[in-house]
Amino acid sequence: MASAALALLLPSHRFVNSLFDDTFAGVHQLGWFDWALLIPYFSVLIVLSVYGLHRYEIIRNYFKHRKSLLDIPAKEFVRLPRVTVQLPVYNERFVIERLIEEICKMDYPHELLQIQVLDDSTDDTHLFAADLVERYRNLGYPLEYHHRTNRHGFKAGALQEGLETATGEFIAIFDADFVPPHDFLMRTIHHFTDPKVGVVQTRWSYLNRNYNLLTEVEAMMLDGHFILEHGARSRAGLFFNFNGTAGIMRRAMIDDAGGWQHDTLTEDSDLSYRAQLKGWRFVYMPGLDCPSELPVEMHGFQVQQSRWAKGLTQVACKLSRQIWNAEIPWRVKIEALLHLTPNLTYPLMIVVSALMLPVMIVRFYMGVWQMMLIDFPLIFASFWSISAFYVIAYREVHPQTWKRAFLLLPMLMAVGIGLTLINTRAVLEALFGIKTGFVRTPKFAIEGTAPAKHTPAKKSDEQYRRRSGWLPWAELAVGAYFFVMVVFAIQTLNYLAVPFLSLFVFGYLWAGATTLYQEHQDRLRWTRARKLDLQQASRY
Repeated sequence: MASAALALLLPSHRFVNSLFDDTFAGVHQLGWFDWALLIPYFSVLIVLSVYGLHRYEIIRNYFKHRKSLLDIPAKEFVRLPRVTVQLPVYNERFVIERLIEEICKMDYPHELLQIQVLDDSTDDTHLFAADLVERYRNLGYPLEYHHRTNRHGFKAGALQEGLETATGEFIAIFDADFVPPHDFLMRTIHHFTDPKVGVVQTRWSYLNRNYNLLTEVEAMMLDGHFILEHGARSRAGLFFNFNGTAGIMRRAMIDDAGGWQHDTLTEDSDLSYRAQLKGWRFVYMPGLDCPSELPVEMHGFQVQQSRWAKGLTQVACKLSRQIWNAEIPWRVKIEALLHLTPNLTYPLMIVVSALMLPVMIVRFYMGVWQMMLIDFPLIFASFWSISAFYVIAYREVHPQTWKRAFLLLPMLMAVGIGLTLINTRAVLEALFGIKTGFVRTPKFAIEGTAPAKHTPAKKSDEQYRRRSGWLPWAELAVGAYFFVMVVFAIQTLNYLAVPFLSLFVFGYLWAGATTLYQEHQDRLRWTRARKLDLQQASRY
């Protein structure tokens, strides 16, 4: 028995000894080449840690001002004002009917309501939406249909053109995949009794949160934004952004801030900061949620995130100097700049990834304690801040099942890693002033959970097929590079680095392989649909 116990303990004893083996410590003297690797590597990690520490500050502000609820307005209108509801649409054949149906159910006097369908569609959504609007108009609903033959300015251009015929003192905006509650206007409009309020933003919720693992992780990421970021900033008196949908704005504020401008891909954040620099106040209502649809495929999600990353960086390039020179408190300036620039961490992650293997080779001779002395504060500032941030947000939304957040954390980090390449390209395009068009995120009116072996047939439609090009192959290559680092870490007894490096392996390989698999399945569905169409046509 004793010998058996000794045999079991021996491998673990060797493992512990390997972790604290200082045999090579002090043998190797760092030269100029070593320092040329270590200095930029740790400099980048320090910058990344600043954004990690910023997450802790958001958490602190959230709990400090947690009881400062803004859901209830100070007073109410004696006479309700006129409201224009704008519905910007572009090739949304599968959700447009649901959108119009739900908007028409809104609890607000029809004589004070104007609903604009702003349609830039180039597919059959155009004719379908026009027929829907005509049908509801005949039933007495105050709908108007506006179709543009060009997409000048994309969504921002459509919204600005809609303002030319808008009759409302206040403008509510909903993207095509949203399903606003019927009492949305009655619960938001009275905040505008305060003449300084320019925007009321509500919280997003998700119709297909549990559709698959990806949508569950997406929802967790967005909850961090809507629960902690918006909650902390709005209650602490800091700048925060209108999210482009599920909100209502004062028309006078839009005009005062310079109107909708289309020189960035996030026109909502651009207008938000211009308005707040003018002195307008924004209100956030976390207690009022508007259901929406999350992308169910990896590449669709990546495209959405890269558009947001590029747009926010463009806003930073456009307004940073104006924010810095504005006569506002320093804490507001710093928070605004940190809010607009977090996507700079993606190209920095590429730098870290490129340097990680040679730095591991150099640091092999430094000894475990010297390594931990440097690594632990950086890990605490970056890795643990992400964990705390999203676990707390998840707990605020799902207090009964919040422990599931710990199971989702590795997937969330892997998904974030999978965004690195596409978001790096987006950020660099923004920094170098490279203009690209607005790429929509396809929506398919998907709700609930995914059937066992079913993907919506709608995704076989040629109009909605998206090709990822080189991206998944690059992700697979980077994943293989990190796998080599995992092997090297094991060979050099650097076991503490293995779990961290494995996240990178999984994140890149999952992103690339998932995209290729989903595109392959889309091609098969499209091919089968084409064959079926040809067979049916041959019968006639």
